[in-house]
Order: sequence, then structure tokens, then C-alpha cells
Amino acid sequence: MKKLLTVAVAGALMASVVGCSSANNQASPAPAASAGTGGAASAAPAADTGKKPTIGVAIYKFDDTFMSGVRAAIADAAKDKANVDIVDSQNSQPTQNDKVDLFITKKVNALAINAVDRTAAGVIIDKAKAANIPVVFLNREPLEADMKKWDKVYYVGAKAEQSGTMEGQLLVDYFKAHPEADKNKDGKIQYVMLKGEPGHQDAELRTKFSIQAITDAGLGVEKVAEDTAMWDRVKGQEKMAAFLASSESKIEAVLANNDDMALGAIEALKAKGYFKDGKYMPVVGVDATAPALQALSDGTLLGTVLNDAKNQGAATTAVATALAQGKTPGKDTTGYDVTDGKYVWISYKKITKDNMNEAK
Repeated sequence: MKKLLTVAVAGALMASVVGCSSANNQASPAPAASAGTGGAASAAPAADTGKKPTIGVAIYKFDDTFMSGVRAAIADAAKDKANVDIVDSQNSQPTQNDKVDLFITKKVNALAINAVDRTAAGVIIDKAKAANIPVVFLNREPLEADMKKWDKVYYVGAKAEQSGTMEGQLLVDYFKAHPEADKNKDGKIQYVMLKGEPGHQDAELRTKFSIQAITDAGLGVEKVAEDTAMWDRVKGQEKMAAFLASSESKIEAVLANNDDMALGAIEALKAKGYFKDGKYMPVVGVDATAPALQALSDGTLLGTVLNDAKNQGAATTAVATALAQGKTPGKDTTGYDVTDGKYVWISYKKITKDNMNEAK
């Protein structure tokens, strides 16, 4: 009992002076908060986690399938390294800016930001720099000029052009193995494209490089239709249904910038009788999410590209923790290679039904 009272008194004393601590005082870390709750931090760090840094994590929106995987990976990787306070920006940049302001007020030791709008990263960097709180951006790459604003700004992600190239190669492999897929025998792949968010680097680069991979392989291509479905499964289904209504006889393949939109397209195709009685349409996506792997197993999704959520989350946590501890991120401090002093690149991988266990 005496020991418990002593701890309680000590905690009360800490609470009375916590407002005087500096933003990056490692001797007096910022208040702890539970991973994934997004709730308010406690007035003082818990006795058993007092030595861990606190990282404020803002995700662009929680109901994005891929980012849900990254979020879980961050929480898992942080268990023995840091306290993480993960919040939902609800796909609103002003909301995310408010969340960043709150993290700064709480005096977190580092920030990890999945930007709603990558062009708005400069504002967040300015706020972080003024408070001397290091910031790691993830999955949505800030503009190069913004990355150069401060030496405590890092980025963790994957090169979108690589995923686009692999997506195109999946179709090339299929059409070379199945010449009957060229329905009109014109030597070209007539395709429709479901794009993600307009202006998003992943959407633009995946679109460009998927088609380039097909032409680089010596196959012709012809775009039947293209529209944005905002990374969303329901929107993907709606857009694909519209494509089928206007041009079904012309379409030979579907390219989607992510798995959710690809799965939406598959639902629209199912409504038209595809994937049974020999009626088939090759559909490819990106992310290798759990629902996509199920579609691979079912034979409705031709292929996807592993966007490694686990390593993106783990690398983000490792880099943010190193920065919070005053260390320079590198292979020795994070376990990941850092390119050009600021970037951690996580490689993609082509996934089909034959190697889907590697994605699992």
C-alpha cells in the first residue's frame, strides 16, 4: 500500500509540472495515449511506459482498406518502441491540420502523417519545424520542395511507377498466354481504367506506367474509357457498370489503380454474368489486400501488386521513433535503408493466384 501511495503522489506531482516540459525533452516524454483510439492523452505518462517516446499519427481516412493495414502495422510495430496516438483525418485536410495542432499542443515527440492532400504537406512541416517536432510522411509523398524544407522531414512509401509497371506486366503475361483474350483479333488490348484520386501521385503514375509496360512489351493498347473512382469499391462498381452499359462489346481488360476499385469492377462484371460459364474478363489491381487475395483464390481477380502495408507501417514507426530519440534514421537505427537522406522505399511485388501465399 505504501508503495502504491508513493507512485500516486509522484504521478500527481508530474501532472502539475507537465505543462512546463519542452517539445522534445526526452527526459520528460509527452503524455501517452493508446494506439488507434485517437482519444485524448492522459495528463502524465504511465509509470511502465514513461521512457517511450510518443508519436502522433494522422491517417487520411480510417475506412481505406490499405491504410487500415498500415495503421494496424504501425500499432503492432510500436508495442515495444513507442506510444502511438492514431487519429482519423476523415479525408479532410482542415481536419488533419487541426489534429496536427492538437498533437503539437500535447508535445508529442514525433509526427507520422498520411496526408489528405500531399500538396498541403508544407503547412504541416512549417508547424512541426516551429515546434521542433520531427515529421515522417507515409504513403502520400510530399512535393520535393516541401521535403527540402527541414532536415527532420522523412518519407516512407513505395514508388508508384513500379506498381504501375507490374500491373501492366500482369496483363501482358495473360494476353500472351491467352491469345483468345484479344476478342477482335486486332493485336491490341482494349481496356478501361479506374483511377484513384485526381492529382494523387500513385493514381497518375500507376495509370501511366501500367500502359507503358504493355507497349514496352510490344503489345498495342487502346483506351475504351477512363474515370476516377476515388480508390473506392462502391464507386468502382458504379463506374464499371457505366462502362459496360456503353461499351461492353469493346472491353477486353480492366486496370484499376487499387484493389478496392478492382473489386468494385468485378461486382459490376458479375452482374453481367462474368466469371461463370466461361465468360471472363481479366481485372488487375494494386495493394494485395485480404479481400483481393480472396478474389484471386476465387478466380475473379487476375492479379494484383503487393503494396507492403506491414513494412510501410513498421518502417514509419522505426523512423519516427529514431527521430523522437534524437537519432539519425538509417539502416543501423531503423533496420531500413534511407535513400537521399530522407526516403525509405518499400518494394512492390507481383501477386497472382500461384504465389498469393507470399502476400498473406
